[in-house]
Amino acid sequence: MTVSPVDLAAEFPPGSRERWRELALGVLRKSGFEGGDPEDALSSRTYDGIEIAPLYDRLPAAPRVLRPGTGWDVRQRHAHPDPAVTREAIQADLENGVTSIWLDLTSLDPAALPAVLDGVYLDLAPVILDAGPRTEQAAAIFLELAAGTALAGGNLGAGPLDPGLAELVRRCVAEQPAVLAVTVDALPYHDAGAGDAMELGCSIAAGVAGLRALTDAGISAEQAFGQLEFRYAATADQFLTIAKFRAARRLWARVAEVCGVPGAVQRQHAVTSSAMMTARDPWVNMLRTTLACFGAGVGGADAVTVQPFDAVLGLPDGFARRIARNTQSLLVEEAGVARVSDPAGGSWYVENLTAALAERAWSWFQEIEHAGGLGAASETLIPERLAGTREARARDLARRKSPITGVSEFPNLTERAVVREPGPGLPASPGRVRYAAEFEALRDQADAQPRRPLVFLATIGPVAVHTARASFAANLFAAGGVATVTSGPGVDPAAMAEAFRDAGTPVACICSSDRLYGEHAEAVAAALRAAGARRIWLAGKGEYAGVDGTIRAGGDALDVLGKTFADLGIDVKGETPDEHS
Repeated sequence: MTVSPVDLAAEFPPGSRERWRELALGVLRKSGFEGGDPEDALSSRTYDGIEIAPLYDRLPAAPRVLRPGTGWDVRQRHAHPDPAVTREAIQADLENGVTSIWLDLTSLDPAALPAVLDGVYLDLAPVILDAGPRTEQAAAIFLELAAGTALAGGNLGAGPLDPGLAELVRRCVAEQPAVLAVTVDALPYHDAGAGDAMELGCSIAAGVAGLRALTDAGISAEQAFGQLEFRYAATADQFLTIAKFRAARRLWARVAEVCGVPGAVQRQHAVTSSAMMTARDPWVNMLRTTLACFGAGVGGADAVTVQPFDAVLGLPDGFARRIARNTQSLLVEEAGVARVSDPAGGSWYVENLTAALAERAWSWFQEIEHAGGLGAASETLIPERLAGTREARARDLARRKSPITGVSEFPNLTERAVVREPGPGLPASPGRVRYAAEFEALRDQADAQPRRPLVFLATIGPVAVHTARASFAANLFAAGGVATVTSGPGVDPAAMAEAFRDAGTPVACICSSDRLYGEHAEAVAAALRAAGARRIWLAGKGEYAGVDGTIRAGGDALDVLGKTFADLGIDVKGETPDEHS
């Protein structure tokens, strides 16, 4: 029996871009849009200036560069300074799904490597070293430890501009052909505020600098390309993360083509972003890292490290490491994400975003090269660009245009503190600026007060009328660790003034509808001022006599909180270093 194919769209009229624009314009007008291009109104831009359009209907004319094969390496980072603790944690990881070990030796003596790796089958589990200025010492100890064993892989962790790089490469090629010598680490650029294209461009410049150093030392281009692994940040923006890893391979393939090594494929190690992690409500970090891991896996990363949810607070505990590795196990084994090669390939959105990222990153890479290469550009050009992007992101974070769940949005003032053993929970990055740092600094100051800072909410009218804005105001103040108390429903200014005096705070915020503001806001403000209010906010828009300022969606929440702290008599610290980093 032959079954005829069913056309599921047969009953619907054919779609068109113009029809979509008409429908979108109709929806926008209902929200107050007065005219113009609906596509422009619904578009946004990344921090690199790349436009994110609301609709894509064609594929770009650009090549696809795929990760060889399917699946990825589940890589866990270890940085505990006690060799015995680190050894035990490594054994637990390898027994429960981790396939390679990233050893951060910044706080662990390289001489402890034999004890740390005791019991690890080095011919099965690759080891990635990260020793900073002690790279040569750590590499020598590790290679001596592995003498006589054909290593499964790994990386000695030298930087592309490290002295002695060529000798490490020669030793790897001669003694352990499966081991790489060089890590091109783009995490510091991301941590310092770089956008995705900027991070990519800097990494390509660093990779090219490494190629130059190796070929100048007499190493062939083919061997030099085979010794580099690139480390990138994966964020909770899954589509930008997918596009970034796809674009990175495309960029490096272009470098390889120019250098006469067209078969070279970029090796990629994805690490979930440290900058996006929070110390407050750290449980939400599980959601952020899951999205980041998914994006990196779909984007084609060869290895993925999911940072434990408590890494900002210090050395992760066993439960956090278990959640981190299980995040990958679920995506790889149960969701089947790793079974498909380039699962995002063919998506109009992802393909266009990949092409745009690659184009912007290549342009930035050319700027770095024109400035004299990575070394020269690191003096002025790169810091200036990083500062600009960092400031733009800071504005969005302050205005909660980029909300941080559990910190700038939906904070929990009664959360129980999560305490961890002090130590390098996150990879070292001196220029790191965590997105949540400024809000968390205010929370820390508020928590240090003898009593919880308080703002009085003068709620005008019935509950159904004032609840929306009262909830908005309470959420905003809570982002700085400030609690709120309401006057309850009513319109009597005298009753609100009495409730304000009982609250014992000098700061008030009026909350209601625009209509009731017109009828009662000025009288309520006058009563609150007479009762001793030092500052009176109003939730919403408009100017009313006696009101000092407004709080609204898109407003600068950090500015509001700073002024509130001053009115409450709490000294707002200056630029507070991110102590959790």
